[in-house]
Amino acid sequence: MLFNSFEFLIFLPLAFIFYWFVFTEIKFQNLLLLFLSYLFYGWWDWRFLILIVFSSISDFLIAKRIEKQRSNHKRIFLFLSLVTNLGLLWVFKYFNFFTESLRSSFDLIGIHIPDFTLQVILPVGISFYTFQTLSYTIDVYRGKIKASNNWISFFAFVSFFPQLVAGPIERASNLLPQFENKRVFRYQNANLGCRQILWGLFKK
Repeated sequence: MLFNSFEFLIFLPLAFIFYWFVFTEIKFQNLLLLFLSYLFYGWWDWRFLILIVFSSISDFLIAKRIEKQRSNHKRIFLFLSLVTNLGLLWVFKYFNFFTESLRSSFDLIGIHIPDFTLQVILPVGISFYTFQTLSYTIDVYRGKIKASNNWISFFAFVSFFPQLVAGPIERASNLLPQFENKRVFRYQNANLGCRQILWGLFKK
């Protein structure tokens, strides 16, 4: 689903109305945001959801382990988070690039190696949510925030649809607390947000 698509034109006003005027408790607002974000992301291909759910689950659990460990062992779990997230990013985004470059290099010296690229579609926004989840484990490791006990707010933070496919990448210490604290509707903010959206669509 693109921000300038007809589907999003219907999706956003409905999301806004349900978020502010139907689901008024923070728990249900976060649950709604999570559902809407997964709907938004899975609109292209529902299989993309498997990766974002896997990244969310792994870092939610790893951060809890980091918080419970002594300083020497914290690095092991941070390393596990880095390997898991960057490994997935490398496989889906850079594996084919490196293998094709390797084949081209060998071709220059007359050595032909078989094609072993992966026939996979690049998941949309994988860089954004990968670094978003990494920012969380790194902030927990550095003691900037505590590991979240609320999986709904954490999953909503990772998959937050307004920034999921185009950024910006927010540090967990800046954005995650906003999912865990009560929000208050302000007309001025809504008015400003609508103006920025319309200006962005005009520029697009």
